[in-house]
Amino acid sequence: MSTHPERHNPLESDAYNALRHVIDPEIGENIVDLGLVYGITAAEEVVEIRLTMTSMACPMGEMIIDDVMAALSSALPKEVEANIRLVWDPLWTPEMISTEARDRLGWK
Repeated sequence: MSTHPERHNPLESDAYNALRHVIDPEIGENIVDLGLVYGITAAEEVVEIRLTMTSMACPMGEMIIDDVMAALSSALPKEVEANIRLVWDPLWTPEMISTEARDRLGWK
């Protein structure tokens, strides 16, 4: 799974770059490299982020969503609205973690 998708829309690129600064506090890696960001689409002045958590019972989910909103509000123009869709299909698995993050975590 590629965690650095080629983006032709600058708003999508800006959103991905901002989300690389959002760290899952339990794992200590950014949510993009963890594979928690399922997709970003931008149309006119709305950016939609499809996001999941490592589990439905993630105790840090609300904090991560708050961090996502803060990162996006800093990175995107003020007139752009950010919508987060929390999704559970497909369910997240550790196989979704990028090779780079696996290396940083010492996972083989």
